[in-house]
Amino acid sequence: MILLTETQYNPPIQYFWHALRSESIQVEAHENYIKQSYRNRCHVLTAQGVQPLSVPVLRGNSKTKIPIQEIEIDYRQKWQLVHWRTIQAAYGRAPYFEFYSDYLQEVYERQPKFLFELNIELLKLYLKLLKLNRPLIYTDAYQAQAPENVLDLRNRIHPKISTDNLHVKPYTQVFGKQFVQELSIIDLLFTQGPASISYLQ
Repeated sequence: MILLTETQYNPPIQYFWHALRSESIQVEAHENYIKQSYRNRCHVLTAQGVQPLSVPVLRGNSKTKIPIQEIEIDYRQKWQLVHWRTIQAAYGRAPYFEFYSDYLQEVYERQPKFLFELNIELLKLYLKLLKLNRPLIYTDAYQAQAPENVLDLRNRIHPKISTDNLHVKPYTQVFGKQFVQELSIIDLLFTQGPASISYLQ
């Protein structure tokens, strides 16, 4: 089965649960940008609770439709510094932060011009850290209806859509006594390290 999905910024754990059960990942490269989605945001767990992190983009609030590959990141705002400090505060004491943080910081320091490029770099990084060897392919054109052998999750993993996370069993998180679902994959990686793939299985 092929997993078809849009690019996401530090995707939720659920994204990789589905990726593990797919033969390959097909990235939707010809959609239009949709704001207030995981395309430019993620959720991390801090001492104050769940914290959303959003990548500011140019023309993100435009009323005209803009192809996802044309959405530029707004570097006039020091968002990388804010995101990195928040991630450090949230996971600096996590067991595997020192093992993975340099890889993540390196992606931020490259300052890719486009959101699509940033998300792809992050996706490749997480697949590598999880040792999840899945080919990445890109759509040639936008098709509203996906073929039968494709699991179409476009716009289905979304901050405003309640999802079934029963397949993500609780694990020890840095903050809080009650397990928090629908967080970014970095929450799992920083707390569970190499065992992350076992939780996805």
